Amino acid sequence: MDKDAEVQSTVNVAPIEGCLSIVATPIGNLDDFSPRARQTLADADRILVEDRRHAQKLFHSMGLHPRTEIFHEHNERQQIPKILQYLRNGEKIAMISDAGMPLVSDPGFPLVAMLRAEKIPVTVVPGPNAALSALVLSGLPSDSFCFEGFLPVKKGARRRKLEILAHEERTLVFYEAPHRIMETLEDMGAILGEDRPAVLCRELTKIYEESTGNSIGNILQDLRINPEKIRGEMTLVVGGGERKVPGTEMVDRLLRPLLAELPLAQAVRLAEAQSGLPHRVLYQRALSLTSPKSSD
Repeated sequence: MDKDAEVQSTVNVAPIEGCLSIVATPIGNLDDFSPRARQTLADADRILVEDRRHAQKLFHSMGLHPRTEIFHEHNERQQIPKILQYLRNGEKIAMISDAGMPLVSDPGFPLVAMLRAEKIPVTVVPGPNAALSALVLSGLPSDSFCFEGFLPVKKGARRRKLEILAHEERTLVFYEAPHRIMETLEDMGAILGEDRPAVLCRELTKIYEESTGNSIGNILQDLRINPEKIRGEMTLVVGGGERKVPGTEMVDRLLRPLLAELPLAQAVRLAEAQSGLPHRVLYQRALSLTSPKSSD
């Protein structure tokens, strides 16, 4: 065998890196699934799914019988090395969530971050998304908005988060589960004010799609009178507030829980990320709160 033939043979057997396609799926109406998304799933060597039973309904509607891998928030970090190897072996992999755009309040971020670091190709097939659909349906300002996903489950943490967001000027978009929607709205009413503009969107793109309310208080009243509406996927769009500089009391409520569990520098960085307040202000107050001579 001559030298050129040997080199060519080596090239032919070398692994070819594959590509991960992040594919948005319908949030209710199967007709919203794009031809490109259908083709991407059909061409994939395997598909990452949160729940096989849920995904099977989509595959059945398309006549597909793909190879699947379970990939959800509880196993994603353990799955990454295996998926990385599939891609290095040249596989085309698609990732879907139970509904909508993966990574948006769904698993996938650690995987995509790893693939970008490894310079393995990643592409996206855009499509349905509950947050954007609700935003444009709400009639609230959509030129600048803040997506917050799900608020904390525990009441204390949820209220602290809402206090941080109370003076956020941008329109706020939240996801919420039906069994928590009343508690969330009551906390919002107490902290943001029941007169704060708000619209509740549920069952988006489905037969019983509904966008209701014009304020937090109005939505609360509607759900108390009509409890049968407390069902299905819910997206809550809330108008922005007035920008104010938080006082010492609010800063303390933000810092104290963090300082109780984290080193000072880490607590300040997290508080800064959550609130957008100047690092210097938070750092000086954290020093004051942790000083042995502090009487706070």
